[in-house]
Amino acid sequence: MRSSVVHLELHTNDLAGARELYASACGWRTERIDTPHGSYVSLDMGRGVGGGIVECAAPRPLWLPYADVADVVAVTERAEALGAAVLLAPREGPGGWRSVIATPAGGELAFYQRKR
Repeated sequence: MRSSVVHLELHTNDLAGARELYASACGWRTERIDTPHGSYVSLDMGRGVGGGIVECAAPRPLWLPYADVADVVAVTERAEALGAAVLLAPREGPGGWRSVIATPAGGELAFYQRKR
């Protein structure tokens, strides 16, 4: 099964600075969304890829790609069996389910299963 990247999310401790930079440099439209967990900025990146900026206590900015999968639980379990660490176990959100893993090589990846 082949997965596509459907969303890119920036984790940063400077939401305002990142929002201004990407809107000005790339022309990405931004929309602030307030959630119970803090502020989030949605990015219109064009060409069918969604994006966002999350303000958090990240020691350095980190881009997190989201791969669209058919079964988030099964793919997360397979990644763990292949040596990945599960940073966020599969959980439900408004549009679907997601999990986050860290690979042995140091990369992080989110798996996303849309609600149908």
